[in-house]
Amino acid sequence: MTQDRNETTRLLFARPWVFLKGCVRVADLPADDLIEVAFAGRSNVGKSSLINALVGQRALARTSNTPGRTQELNLFAPEEGGIRIVDMPGYGFAKAPKPAVEKWNKLIHQFLRGRPNLRRVYVLVDARHGPKPNDATVMNELDTAAVSYQVVLTKADKLPDNGLAAVLAQTARFIAKRPAAHPEIIATSSEKSQGIDHLREEIARFREGL
Repeated sequence: MTQDRNETTRLLFARPWVFLKGCVRVADLPADDLIEVAFAGRSNVGKSSLINALVGQRALARTSNTPGRTQELNLFAPEEGGIRIVDMPGYGFAKAPKPAVEKWNKLIHQFLRGRPNLRRVYVLVDARHGPKPNDATVMNELDTAAVSYQVVLTKADKLPDNGLAAVLAQTARFIAKRPAAHPEIIATSSEKSQGIDHLREEIARFREGL
């Protein structure tokens, strides 16, 4: 990465990010005038913690010990604008009534298929467990909708190096023939800041149109 791009990335995440709004319907979303990247994952995968680590703010995205707390499409952006991060409702396990879960799933479906400014979805997978059937379901939808996505392993610090290497290889095989999957897998740890700079670089590229 060039020095200029390095500085662009640093500035994007050094400046304060703000919560824009939470959307319970696609109609509530802002105009599709800015590039967006989204984060999807099982309800207990550490999505909010990863977003907070990315922007260097401890409480921008709400974290909870109760999986499934994110029930909206929550939008965040740097104060100077230029790009938005969308925190999607967690899928899989959620302590909520079935009708509410079905409503979230419908919202996710509509968002993924109807957002032309969505450049990439980061599908978060717990490194301790690898891809699960619920992850495959979301990837199938992303493949069908031709929405580019990239797998991000979370909690990578919980595994020894050889264990992480095995999960990386397993995940690579899992996505190998998926048409919309980016081939590179990013291993991260919100607690240890592992992989955070790499993920920041990826997001900054979309803001710069690269």
